[in-house]
Amino acid sequence: MSNWVIVYTIDELICVCISRQVEDGELVAQGMSTPLVAAGYLLAKLTHAPNLTFISAIGQTFCQEWAPLGLATVEDLWLKNGMFGINFITGACDFLPRYRPKEFFRPGQVDMFGNFNNIFIGGSYEQPRLRLPGSAGIADVTVFEDNVCLYVPRHGRHTFVPQLDFRSGVGHVPERTRGSGPCYLVSDLGQFDFGGENGRLRLTTYHPSLTAKRIQAKTGFPLETAPDLRETEPPTAEELHLLREKIDPLGIRALETLRGAHRKNKLRQILATEKNQSPRD
Repeated sequence: MSNWVIVYTIDELICVCISRQVEDGELVAQGMSTPLVAAGYLLAKLTHAPNLTFISAIGQTFCQEWAPLGLATVEDLWLKNGMFGINFITGACDFLPRYRPKEFFRPGQVDMFGNFNNIFIGGSYEQPRLRLPGSAGIADVTVFEDNVCLYVPRHGRHTFVPQLDFRSGVGHVPERTRGSGPCYLVSDLGQFDFGGENGRLRLTTYHPSLTAKRIQAKTGFPLETAPDLRETEPPTAEELHLLREKIDPLGIRALETLRGAHRKNKLRQILATEKNQSPRD
């Protein structure tokens, strides 16, 4: 019997973890600049969830077909396959409350109860140290949603904080009257739920080569651990083949795990490859 080991990258593992949270027949929503989420959804559709319906902030479209990820051509995935489009206000205030899709958000900060911040870090609202992209529809949907999930490509104490600088996404709080806080979180270190006391973040699996102690050291508040804590199941050969050859051959998913010069170089490489692959007039 062979003892060979499947080699994969952390961005691929995150995509696989996201994919495995998706159930067949669901409506799943995607925000802007979230290729790890898009790749995870498409992986689910091509494996165990063929009847997915997508709604995307890119073009505000609903679709059931799919296309490979693009960077300069990111709209192709949604606009060319869209069944119909809606405006942002209609989506956030009418369709999302009615259909309650599953959606993965990437927080700039998150606390132990799943409250999160996408507005600013440090300083004040008027004069922040770092201005984040903004909440878009997060403040609208997290007050009533039951299917909110989170993902953090670079797990650290700067993201997992004891107190937020600003709350734009509502977690597990006593004053909540509708919905619930986030139900799941995946980072580059492990998987989590909010099954701890009063909805506290709880470590459920640690990624290969890591330990609960190491993950705690990278988290800015005490972590609870699930009684059946175990190692994250790695990607299969089929999942990696689909990600690399069908869904995201350009490797766009990796951009969310990189920073600085590495991210800039990868971005240039993807754009050059995409340009060379574009059909000539």
